Amino acid sequence: MKKKDRMDESILVCVYYGPNGERLIQRGCKIAQMLNCPLYILTVDPSPFDELDAEKSNYISKWQQLAKEHNAQAFILKDKEKRPVYKVIAEVAREKNITQLIIGQTAQSRWEQIAKGSIINSLLKEIPFVDLHIISVARYLKNPDRQFEKGVRAYLIKEEKHYRLVFKHTEDVKFEGIFFKEIGTDFNNGIFKFMKDKETLQVQVNDDIVTDLSNVEMKTDSDSLDDFL
Repeated sequence: MKKKDRMDESILVCVYYGPNGERLIQRGCKIAQMLNCPLYILTVDPSPFDELDAEKSNYISKWQQLAKEHNAQAFILKDKEKRPVYKVIAEVAREKNITQLIIGQTAQSRWEQIAKGSIINSLLKEIPFVDLHIISVARYLKNPDRQFEKGVRAYLIKEEKHYRLVFKHTEDVKFEGIFFKEIGTDFNNGIFKFMKDKETLQVQVNDDIVTDLSNVEMKTDSDSLDDFL
């Protein structure tokens, strides 16, 4: 492992399952390379590692590989954790003398923030001398075969055997997120990006209808993230 010259700076990237983890790691690597300082990658799970399902294990394998490729000091998995996530993050930050923390923007509703408090506010209280980089959900999607318009706020309403995409908030709304309409279509076909059970998902929308909440793997235009730092 190449020695880092700047030991007065240290980066910690916090990732959770979903398509945003890789983007956060890439952003952390970019900052660590610019500063020539140590990089750590952390994920927290309440379940034991040997009880994680195939999808979660796959994410962890990807993150470990990225950590190796970018010469990170360590990939840290805190499993069997019953403490609040911000407590675990703060503990690791202190142990590793972290000066900059990179975390994804959570899609908590305003009522959840009022009732439970924001994880960002909790981190600011726990580790006030650490710089926080909050990476927002990108509002552009791009992949080699399909192009999408700029994302707009949208919602999913549950109907009998599917969900319907709408653009006005009502009492029937089940999920709030961002809709990316596919360029060249007259109807609402594209990708809906939202949070479900603390995981960021991207699902297919066909003519306003979502029939499956399974995650659709898409490539993200990482350049658009530059606007959020």
